[in-house]
Amino acid sequence: MKIAAIKQRLDLYEKLMRLDKPIGILLLLWPTLWALWIASDGQPPLLLLWIFVLGTVLMRSAGCVINDYADRDFDPHVERTRERPLAARKVGTLEALLLAAVLVVCSALLILPLSQLVWQLAGVALFLAASYPFTKRFFAIPQAYLGVAFGFGIPMAFAAVQGQVPSGAWLLLLGNVFWAVAYDTEYAMVDRDDDIRIGIRTSALTFGRFDIVAIMLSYAATLGILGWLGWSLHYGAPYFAGLFVAAGLAGYHYTLIRGRERMLCFKAFLHNNWIGAAVFVGLVAELNLRPWLF
Repeated sequence: MKIAAIKQRLDLYEKLMRLDKPIGILLLLWPTLWALWIASDGQPPLLLLWIFVLGTVLMRSAGCVINDYADRDFDPHVERTRERPLAARKVGTLEALLLAAVLVVCSALLILPLSQLVWQLAGVALFLAASYPFTKRFFAIPQAYLGVAFGFGIPMAFAAVQGQVPSGAWLLLLGNVFWAVAYDTEYAMVDRDDDIRIGIRTSALTFGRFDIVAIMLSYAATLGILGWLGWSLHYGAPYFAGLFVAAGLAGYHYTLIRGRERMLCFKAFLHNNWIGAAVFVGLVAELNLRPWLF
C-alpha cells in the first residue's frame, strides 16, 4: 500500500515538473546547444555538454513548479490546466516549493566545477525563471521575458567555454527572444478565451487581430538575427541551409495558425522543436561535417 502511495506521489511530481511533456525542455535546450557549439567551434567538452543538458532539465522542471505555484488560483479556471496537480489541489503549496528548492539545489551542484562568471549568470537565470510567472499580471508581452529566461543558457554556455560573454552571445539571446515570442504566442492563442476571462496578459491578447502577423515577423526576426550572426562568423552553406529549412517550417506554421483554431495553434507550438533542431543540424553540418566534406 505504501509503495502504491509513493508511486502515486511520484506521478504527481512528474506532472508538476512536466516531465511527461518534454517540449519545454527541448525549447530550452536547443538555444543552449546552439551556444555551446558556436562558443566551442563545434567541439564542446563532454563534461560541459552533460552539465548543460542536465541543468536544462532540472531548471525547466523547477520553472514549471514555480509557474504552477504562481498560477495555482488561475489554472482551475482554464480548461487546459485545471487538472494540473496544484490547480487540482493534489499537491500542497509547501510541498511544491520544497520540490522546486530541491531541483534548484541540484542544478547548483551541477555547476560547482564552473567559473565564477557562470555562477553569477546562473543567479540571474534563477531570478528570471522564478519571476517570469508573475509577469503575466502586468507585462503586455510576457513571452519576451520568457525568451530571456529560456535563453539565458546562451550567455552561461559562452561563459563556461570561453570565460567571457561576447557580443555574439547577446545577439543569439535576442534571436531567442523573438523565437519565444513566436512560439509562445501560438501557445497563448490556445488559451485566449480563458485568459480574457481571468485577466491574464499574453502576447496573443496584446497583438489582437495582428497576432499572426506578429508571429511571422518574430520568426523572420529570429532567422534574420541568426543569419547575421552566421555571416559575421563566416559560416557557409551548411549553416544557412539549416536556416532555410527552419524558414520553411515557420512558413508551414502559418498554414496551421491562420484559422486560429485552438488545436492547430497548439500543433504549431509543438512543431517549434523542429525549428530548433534544424538550426542545430545546420550548425553541426557547418562546424563538424564541413571540414570533411569541402
